[in-house]
Amino acid sequence: MTRDAAAEQATADTPVTASDADGGRSKSSDGPTLDEIRSWPATVSVPKAATALGVSKTHLHALIRRGEAPVKLVPLGGRHRVITASLVRLLEGA
Repeated sequence: MTRDAAAEQATADTPVTASDADGGRSKSSDGPTLDEIRSWPATVSVPKAATALGVSKTHLHALIRRGEAPVKLVPLGGRHRVITASLVRLLEGA
């Protein structure tokens, strides 16, 4: 086996990790970890919850307007707060 063929074989046998699949970025650079989210206050803003879910705040606001938010909310006038425990339950099930 040539050296190039051996290198290709070694590469083919190496499992792909999550950090390889996402370009080497760690989970912490993409958003908060589940442990970090658990330490958040009882409610958080929609933009902060969107970051944890990996979606834009615009998308989460659109889901809320349509009544399709995947998390429980506290309506406050024209604004909403996301219940952190609901966010944690959703992410634990993912």
